[in-house]
Amino acid sequence: MRSSLFALLAFIFSAVLAVLFLPALVIPRRGFQELAALWCKGLIALLEICCGLRWRLVGREHIPTGAAIIASKHQSAWDTLIFHVLMKDPVYVLKRELLLVPFLGWYLRKAGSIAIDRAGGFRSLKAMLPEVDRALAEGAKVIVFPEGTRTAPGERASYQPGIAALYARCSAPVVPVALNSGLFWGRRRFIKRPGVITIEVLPPFPPGLRSADFLSCLEARIEDATARLYVEGTDQQRGF
Repeated sequence: MRSSLFALLAFIFSAVLAVLFLPALVIPRRGFQELAALWCKGLIALLEICCGLRWRLVGREHIPTGAAIIASKHQSAWDTLIFHVLMKDPVYVLKRELLLVPFLGWYLRKAGSIAIDRAGGFRSLKAMLPEVDRALAEGAKVIVFPEGTRTAPGERASYQPGIAALYARCSAPVVPVALNSGLFWGRRRFIKRPGVITIEVLPPFPPGLRSADFLSCLEARIEDATARLYVEGTDQQRGF
């Protein structure tokens, strides 16, 4: 019932904002990001009110004040909301199909989202790089999910070479992020379980690593931290 109540209220809340935000399509991108943050914060609040699902942040001191590339583990739809709560001007790298969704696609474009064709290989990566350069030049935090898809807790997918290309090309810091959101709101799961999601921001990578070394080190750091948070979250769930 709690998850059903959230779904109902989230639909109403989103539908109302989808209409109210239409005139904002003419304002500057950075201004529209404030409205996107309002929507994300509202959904996060509804999750706590309806489902008892809260969150905590570890490692806030590792979030840069300026432009950065945020390389995050991806387990849940929750991950696509929280960065608007944590930081100013997050710009997501996302699959191109999302831009075709009415209303949502319009707003994703306005927010500066960087769309990629996941089947496009090197051609898609080459097209993405100038868009990332543009976002970083504006001081944005570019949010990348290196696995390219959501993975279930305890599972992992191969990290894609695109994040290594960004590390080698861009002067902005690359900041790894681990989380355990999938324990509470799983991939393609309707039920949201009560508890406290932990999202942990890890120290940024130093420049100058070889691409292969960077990619293997990034994967190890994120996966090791995620495994630790998985154990913590599983212990927490036993208490509910």
